[in-house]
Amino acid sequence: MVLFALERLSPLPADHAWQRLTDWPRHADVVPLTRVTVRTPPPTGEGTVFVAHSGIGPLAFDDPMEVAVWQPPEGEEVVGRCLLVKHGSFVTGWAEIEVHPYGDGACRVVWREDLRVRWLPVFCDRPLAWLARRMFGRAMDGLLAADGQDTN
Repeated sequence: MVLFALERLSPLPADHAWQRLTDWPRHADVVPLTRVTVRTPPPTGEGTVFVAHSGIGPLAFDDPMEVAVWQPPEGEEVVGRCLLVKHGSFVTGWAEIEVHPYGDGACRVVWREDLRVRWLPVFCDRPLAWLARRMFGRAMDGLLAADGQDTN
């Protein structure tokens, strides 16, 4: 099991950052060798199910997730919070995304992840933690990039 937290400050307003971070298909644009399919009709909310398919050939796997908590940010007071529960046969755990209004029109994003990979020995936790932090950090950076297009 790997438990980690990442934090980023973004010049984006909280609602724009939220839109980018919770546009599930957009994650495929910033995570190599990944395709994301949303299985439930829009809009996203509690109960939305999507699957990230990652890898190549026999090394590929599906990571099905369900939105368990959906609280978009509101104005400068309400923190946005999304909790994802992973229901895969290979990858389980949860991910939590928080978007906090910060300063003058900016935001602070906190991404927490409890990542469990079945059949992976405990001695692999440390390298998995390093890889996960790097991969999710790059994904956050890509999704929050100031030159990206809004999803409105």
